[in-house]
Amino acid sequence: MSLKDLTKESIDEMAMIDIATIILEDENKAMDFRDLFERVAKLKKLSESEKDTGISQFYTDLNIDGRFMTKGSNMWGLKRWYPVEEIDEDITPVPKKKKKKKAKKKKAPVAPVEETEDLDETIISDEDLTGFDDEELESDDIVDDDFDFDDDDLEEEVDDDFDVEEKEK
Repeated sequence: MSLKDLTKESIDEMAMIDIATIILEDENKAMDFRDLFERVAKLKKLSESEKDTGISQFYTDLNIDGRFMTKGSNMWGLKRWYPVEEIDEDITPVPKKKKKKKAKKKKAPVAPVEETEDLDETIISDEDLTGFDDEELESDDIVDDDFDFDDDDLEEEVDDDFDVEEKEK
């Protein structure tokens, strides 16, 4: 069916989506959504207010109807024109590699270097230290020796415990 075959009465009775199908068949190429809508509105002799209310419904019908598909960039065509392999290739954009921007190197302000004193002058001798008594350390070592057990003493205690249990049986 062609637009030339349609009468004014049949165009008025047809749905906008059906008229769009006929327009695309006659053009035999994908069309921009606005251009397609304008052609349909012109054929149906829609007023500006009818266009404003009808454009959203027309877009919804294009999306829902299985005969149409978008080719990206708001271009619409008939789905039967495109093989399945081409549909995937046309719709799926090739991912672009993002280039990383080089980080700008910021130079930190350099603080002026102060002259330091010689380290030999600041060395503290052992005599200068206070609050530490060598005698206290020696007495702590003696106290710790009292708590040291010999391994022999421990073994004797363990053996005595086992001997008692064996005698009771």
